[in-house]
Amino acid sequence: MSSLQEIIKNRRTIKPERYTGEIIPDQVVWEILKSANWAPTHGFTEPWRFVVYSGSSKTELLLLLNTVDEKHNGFNEVRNEKRRAMMASASHIIAIGLKRGDNPKIPELEELLSVGMAVQNMWLTTHDLGYGGYWSTGSLGYSAELRDFIGLAEPDSALGFFYLGVPIAGLPEGRRLSSIQEKVTWR
Repeated sequence: MSSLQEIIKNRRTIKPERYTGEIIPDQVVWEILKSANWAPTHGFTEPWRFVVYSGSSKTELLLLLNTVDEKHNGFNEVRNEKRRAMMASASHIIAIGLKRGDNPKIPELEELLSVGMAVQNMWLTTHDLGYGGYWSTGSLGYSAELRDFIGLAEPDSALGFFYLGVPIAGLPEGRRLSSIQEKVTWR
């Protein structure tokens, strides 16, 4: 199997609770982001946008998310603490955004798919470099407040966060619920 196939096969979601808390060098984060920039894109719209939070800027992000969560769902100390712990263990948190292109012939769905491919490139690179990655979404990750906070506006979208960290030793076992043959019709 080629190196790329091995990377794809062995890539795993590593959640922040499995991070050591160690800091990844910023230059490594730049390499991960550079790989995102090579995702396929229709009409060269390159719709992916990223905002990197590290160090004290993670506190600003945490404050925003806690405020938005309280506004929409009421105060909840358990959720706030879980969010705080995730951010504390992550080296960097990358907010993911979709910046719509100007060409009306390119549907939003195609741009959304391009952002997903950019994140997959980041994930594969993260794994190949020996680090852990986790794409977190949910109502806060898709909120208009987050979209505005990361410098986007209508009709753009926030699409969650990519957490980066140094993983605790040992990757989870990969599994699929069914084989590829059960998902393909060949005619």
